[in-house]
Amino acid sequence: MATMADVARSAGVSVATVSHVLNDTRPVLPHTRQAVLDAIDRLGYTPNTLARSLVTSRTQSIGLAVSAISNPYFTEILQGVEAAALEHGYSLLIADPHDDPEHERKVVQLLHERRVDGMIVAPSASPGELVAYLERHQVPAVLLDRLLDAPADGPRFDQVCAENAEPTARLVRHLAELGHRRIGLVAGLPGYSTTRERISGYRHGLAASGLPYYEHLVAHGDSSSEGAEHATATLLSLPAPPTALVTANNAMTIGALHALRERGLSVPGDIALCCFDDFAWADLFSPRLTAVAQPSREIGARAVRVLLDRLAEPDRPARTVRLPCTFVHRTSCGCPEPSAQLEKGTVS
Repeated sequence: MATMADVARSAGVSVATVSHVLNDTRPVLPHTRQAVLDAIDRLGYTPNTLARSLVTSRTQSIGLAVSAISNPYFTEILQGVEAAALEHGYSLLIADPHDDPEHERKVVQLLHERRVDGMIVAPSASPGELVAYLERHQVPAVLLDRLLDAPADGPRFDQVCAENAEPTARLVRHLAELGHRRIGLVAGLPGYSTTRERISGYRHGLAASGLPYYEHLVAHGDSSSEGAEHATATLLSLPAPPTALVTANNAMTIGALHALRERGLSVPGDIALCCFDDFAWADLFSPRLTAVAQPSREIGARAVRVLLDRLAEPDRPARTVRLPCTFVHRTSCGCPEPSAQLEKGTVS
């Protein structure tokens, strides 16, 4: 098996230069770097990451704690995280906190004990123990999708998410433009920043359309299919039920569709439907689902880059990065089918 000394001899450089190329710890002239890389390729040299971690106190690994098993949205984010981590030479350790605050703290501790260099975490609705652990152990971390309320002196952690309020308002305005005056919202789990922001966007969309806000037209589906099925049934049982619905994530869209089917209601004939979160099969439904698409993979990739910036500059101010969404215009809102009606526009 080739060693670093073998690479150095083959490239005609010192072992220290090979180390600098591998670890990017000092600028190396382009032709020298290429000679080292060619020698590595020629000899089939594989760096000893364990030995390197003992010297550098880095394991070249990132911990990811998201509920990817139960949420397809996070599955796409995971793909973005994995691709960006590999691109930058990092391996990925994944744990599923199941959106449970106690389990969340346990899996984060487990990742920390595996000596990951930093973590990317999608917090639960009650992240107190998580935050306390990260702060107590000074773990470099990026919070994903769900944000913490920032104190007056700025956010405590780097955070990456999509825009939520304006894209939701866009859905509401679109339904209002189609003549709907009773627009219901199947909202997410209380405690999530995404839930608060999408409710805020719903209210802004109503106000911009000259419509009043009625609290009884908002039902919490708790970010799950089962919860949304119950919430939709509640809205449909009102004396004056909504003529249009906005569902606030992809799982709740499925639950709402189940509830509508159970009552023999058609979309958009009996009730119009727009959803926050596009997903792979949304274009295969009949009718095709009008949706807000989040840049899921880019959110994951950006979280990796923000974390690497944090590792490179531990004292830099924390920042919150928001990425724009895309309005995908299909037919579940009640618009006609012709391809000329398909519209994709950025919403930020």
